[in-house]
Amino acid sequence: MTSAVDEAPLTLDEAPPKTLGALDQGAFWANLGVSLLGFSGALYLLDPLGDAPLSLTAAVLAAVVGSLIGTVMVGLAAVPGARTGAPAMVLLRGLFGARLSYVPTVLNIVQMLGWGAFELWVIATGARAVFGDAVPYQVWVLLAGALTIGLTIRPLGAIRLLRRFVTAGVVVAMVWLAVALLREAPHLGGGSWHAFAPAVDYVIALSVSWVPVAADYARHSRSSRAAFTGVVTGYTVAQVACLVLGVVALALVGNDDTKVWSAFVAVPLGALFFGILVLREADQSFANVYSTAMSLQNLLPRVDRRVFSVGVGVLTTVVALFADVNSYGAFLLVIGAVFVPMFAVLAVDYFVLGGAAAWNTSQDAPSRWAMLVPWVLGFVAYWLVTVTPTVPWWDGRWAAARELIGFERQPWMNAALAAFVVSALVTLLVGLPRRRARDRAVPADAPMA
Repeated sequence: MTSAVDEAPLTLDEAPPKTLGALDQGAFWANLGVSLLGFSGALYLLDPLGDAPLSLTAAVLAAVVGSLIGTVMVGLAAVPGARTGAPAMVLLRGLFGARLSYVPTVLNIVQMLGWGAFELWVIATGARAVFGDAVPYQVWVLLAGALTIGLTIRPLGAIRLLRRFVTAGVVVAMVWLAVALLREAPHLGGGSWHAFAPAVDYVIALSVSWVPVAADYARHSRSSRAAFTGVVTGYTVAQVACLVLGVVALALVGNDDTKVWSAFVAVPLGALFFGILVLREADQSFANVYSTAMSLQNLLPRVDRRVFSVGVGVLTTVVALFADVNSYGAFLLVIGAVFVPMFAVLAVDYFVLGGAAAWNTSQDAPSRWAMLVPWVLGFVAYWLVTVTPTVPWWDGRWAAARELIGFERQPWMNAALAAFVVSALVTLLVGLPRRRARDRAVPADAPMA
């Protein structure tokens, strides 16, 4: 039983307890890496362009490469949270200033609401795949929403619950389903490497969506090393296993993502073990709702997080009743385009330019308008390089921009890495003069902090 002093504080005025070890965080992130959306979304990994399926080898390698790149970003984003004890959006006060941090905060709230609604849709739809249509979709959404809200009231207790009980069940379920599907799967041959870079982009987007929330949990870590290791190890292993299992299931149903879950349920004891994964999906909706509450506290730091959690949980549940999952792939790409370059700016400023030594997360942190420049340029670079289809009118704007500047995308180009490199380099150009001025202001013989 978790005592009150070991729970997350109710407002930003209270210091967070440092109670989560590497196992707690590794299990938590491993559970987040296993998603029913990942099973059906494996089609975006296998055929991100819609007309050039990857070979099995290419798809597996794309899953590994994309997961490692994305989870290293998430792990590094967790480190400042472990060191400062600040939630993710509050950390951005040190990067952009208190007022300007409201911009990414609002964007994060929007993406977390979207993710939360998707996850409740997944739980409800997955439950119907197991139990049939006797119980209406809306009832499952309401039950999943109530469970989600309950977990957010005592978040650290929920994380420990996952480690002690849920993770073992998930491992057993994944192993059982993998063996059963591999026994039935047809020959997984054919395909090409043509869409390898867009597939990696998709997997990075799956991972990097957690960048702007990583510190919400790492702030309770006993060390920054434990936070980083828990993220990278737990999430990478679980996400790769989830995506590969999804590819195998797709082979059984003819690459029809609407029938993937039926492939799991159809194997011996499939309904039981798939049901475990459906129940476990609540940790995804929990993380989204809780991090939305944490983001809102950056705007209103003295409001009880439980009030935010209940309000956000109710709103997410309502949205889930009308969610359009057909926009899932485009939604992920938008997330990647926004948060990959933002992470690059944070990483360079915090780790390379010495920002960690004087990271200001106060409510009066001065605005740093210059930091918006590398973020925006990285966003532009992402959309100039990516060719993965999203929304026709949006894709058309960027096709026209490429033609206007005479840019021709090459097959080897990767949008997420392009955005990261552009934002990182511009951050160096913007931040180096400030770093040099700060260094000159400190005497050479001054004691180290």
